[in-house]
Amino acid sequence: MVRVDRLIDMIWDEDPPDTARTQVQICVSRLRKALTDNGVKATILTRPPGYLLRVPEERVDVRLYERRISEAEALVRDGQTEKAALCFRKAVALWRGPALSGIKSRGLRAKGARLDESRLDTIESYIELELGLGRHHQLVGEISGLVHEHPFRERLRAQLMLALYRSGRRAKALETYRAGRELLARELGLEPGEELRRTEAAILAGDALFRPAEAVTLVTALEPTPEEPADPGGDEATFTVGTPPRQLPPDTADFVGRTEEIAEIEKALVEARPKQAVGVVVVVGKPGVGKSSLALHVAHRLAQERFPDGQLYFDLGGTRADPVEPADILVRFLRALGIPGPAIPARLDERAEMYRSLLAGRRILVLLDDAASERQISPLLPGSASCAVIVTSRCRLTGVPGARVVEPDVLGSQQSVRLLARVLGEERVAREPEAAATLVAAVGNLPLALRIIGARLAARPHWSLASMVRRLSDEHRWLDELSHGDMVMRASISLTYDGLGAQARRLLRLLGLVETADFPGWVAGALLGDGRPFPADLLDPLVDAQMLDVVDPELAGEPHYLFHSTIRMFVRERLGEGRDENDRVGAVERMVSGWLALVDQANRNIYGGDYLILRGEHPRWRPRGPQNGDLVDRPLKWLEERQDALCSAVHQAADLGLDELCWDLASSLVPLFERRGYLDQWEQTNCRAQQVVRNAGNRRGIAALAYSLASLHICRRQYSWAFPALTLALKEFDALGDPLGRAKCLRDLAFLWYVRGHNERALALSEQAFTEFRRIEDVPGQGRALVLSGHVHTRLGDFVQALLHLRRALECAEMTRDRRSQAQVLRRIGQTLMCRGEDRKAADVLREAYDLIKEDGDLIGEGYLLHDLGEVYMELGCPSEALRYLKRSLAIREQISDREGMNEVRAAIERLEGRPISHAWPG
Repeated sequence: MVRVDRLIDMIWDEDPPDTARTQVQICVSRLRKALTDNGVKATILTRPPGYLLRVPEERVDVRLYERRISEAEALVRDGQTEKAALCFRKAVALWRGPALSGIKSRGLRAKGARLDESRLDTIESYIELELGLGRHHQLVGEISGLVHEHPFRERLRAQLMLALYRSGRRAKALETYRAGRELLARELGLEPGEELRRTEAAILAGDALFRPAEAVTLVTALEPTPEEPADPGGDEATFTVGTPPRQLPPDTADFVGRTEEIAEIEKALVEARPKQAVGVVVVVGKPGVGKSSLALHVAHRLAQERFPDGQLYFDLGGTRADPVEPADILVRFLRALGIPGPAIPARLDERAEMYRSLLAGRRILVLLDDAASERQISPLLPGSASCAVIVTSRCRLTGVPGARVVEPDVLGSQQSVRLLARVLGEERVAREPEAAATLVAAVGNLPLALRIIGARLAARPHWSLASMVRRLSDEHRWLDELSHGDMVMRASISLTYDGLGAQARRLLRLLGLVETADFPGWVAGALLGDGRPFPADLLDPLVDAQMLDVVDPELAGEPHYLFHSTIRMFVRERLGEGRDENDRVGAVERMVSGWLALVDQANRNIYGGDYLILRGEHPRWRPRGPQNGDLVDRPLKWLEERQDALCSAVHQAADLGLDELCWDLASSLVPLFERRGYLDQWEQTNCRAQQVVRNAGNRRGIAALAYSLASLHICRRQYSWAFPALTLALKEFDALGDPLGRAKCLRDLAFLWYVRGHNERALALSEQAFTEFRRIEDVPGQGRALVLSGHVHTRLGDFVQALLHLRRALECAEMTRDRRSQAQVLRRIGQTLMCRGEDRKAADVLREAYDLIKEDGDLIGEGYLLHDLGEVYMELGCPSEALRYLKRSLAIREQISDREGMNEVRAAIERLEGRPISHAWPG
């Protein structure tokens, strides 16, 4: 039992906080929960005045360590030197780093220091025993590393001298002594101790007692169980300890690039050692990205200098249906380390203990290729900081303690061309540089695909690079072309795909229906019809398996996802699996209606409510998860950033004949197209939707799209085309009894009659439109009708009525907080003031309107206002200011291809340049 006061003293030393007892209670509670959650067989009991920990003796690592030390010492007394050495090693193998690392308590740090000292004593004990068994060749590397870490430990230095001398390296042994003597004198002002001096003297004298003994084959203290099958290899499987394993496959001859990744891996492995932790790096990446090549290249770079005691390698088969069991891998590793088959224990934990014991203190690099899971590699991790491990996997394996995850991406364009040249030959690539660049881009710079292409072209000297480009242009044969001998791109991806669960495979296939380069997480929920609060959870297994990449994690507060081109092609090949066509149609329908629901929300935030937009009756699929940020604060920016996805959704709905959904989304995108000047996209989406609704006989869709395209014609000043479209839309809306559609058509027809000079007719229609908008309580619509009425009154010279209508329109715009509408009304007020000769007031109002329209991002409106500002400054006799505004207006008109507007601005510039300069604008 440990008293609470004792716990407080150990945690806070002499300065505990006032809440110390409460904090101890909280910590104990959390510790109890952690033990339970992790399945640890231990119980913390409250026993006043403290706590009692009940745990099996074998579960306490310190007790197990002490027991193994006692067993080893008993074996020494009995003369069983080999078994004693192995038992000492098994004790050291329990360590994972410095004892009580990270603890701040002085008392606990002192206990940790005593344990660390005991560990070093134990290491020295087994080294002494193994030197007596003639294992000096094997021990040189291990002891050298220990002396480097503990340079003042004289017993270790003496053991290193002995191992070097017995290995025939007398000069190196004496150099080791001299280096130790200089270090002690320089740092501590001391002479070497008796053991070091005695060892030097014996080496100088060639003492026979220091000569090498006959090497002894290592055996285990654990006898094989009767159930274990006999080793078919017999004596041929027995190796002497002095043979270090060198299992690395050959390095990749055509390896290029990866400078940053190489440096990161090497740094992680080197930095781990001073911390007394095993350096573990997990190299993670998508199929074909070159994980194994990178790991193998780094392993060869480090092998001789950093890990001279050997390198172990195994292909774990993680992407196969039956990954290799760690128990079977350990048999291979133990044999490589010199253990004969009959001496290998049957149980996994005992094999792992023997493996860690053999690696303790030795500088050995372990390369585990294609790991399936943390469970598979956990028994294969050494316990000694002198070792290091590189793991490759298509899973991130974040559960490996202390592991550094390195994720190589595809190569850069220049590196990709270099790789292709190394495989194919520099001359052939140099002859067709453009085709080479096209090839590497076609396969997304993926190393495996590049090696396949290079190998195919190398095998067919009569093929040009351009011919391979043409072969890859056929999407249906794309993956067929990426195959050569044992290198098959489709098979590489299939290994991961086949290892996914049924739902993950289905989701992956459905994601192949997404036409855009990237997509937000909620799309996964829409495709599956899964309305969970965090739909990105559905994608985590695909990201972990490297079938999807995460991009733009901050966009709209949620991550976006991206297919590599090769994986996208593979997924589209698999679209025919699973359910029938209806499943795919339903999935796309939910996805498109999800986009529509978000566009609805964006338009509400633009207009301050459900105004102005003609909506269809298709049900919305409401995306779950975070949908805020720009969607609320800057809805036009949100729409613009997703323009490609939204236009693609319109075309996908059209392809599937989803007429109501198609026209609804196309019509809802008009505020984006109109305000940002995307007139071509407006035409493409709405004309495509118009074909669908006509084929389906969808009368409301026909009316809505006729009106939308009429609005586009008005923006382009194609007034003669707008008349028949608006006439058709009005007829259909009247037949359907749609008051909003009728009001919008009346308002735009009024504008067309105004343009033709029919002022009275225009005024009547605009007042009629205002009445319709007021009846359905559409405030923005009322404002637009009032603006047109005011404009007509201005032309008629009735400035009082004009300003009266325009000020009422401004009130409507302010009610809905629509900056664009406010700017449009202020522009008309400014024009009316100019007509009244109040140019200075007009300039102030137009500048205010310009600031609003600029803030809203309405490019077309900005062009109009810059023209107006040029005109008013011209009237005020400020030609330099006027010219600046007019040139900016002209640039915008050219950007949006407004030919009539360009002609108007050019005419204004010509008028200006023909006038004499009078004075600058006085502020």
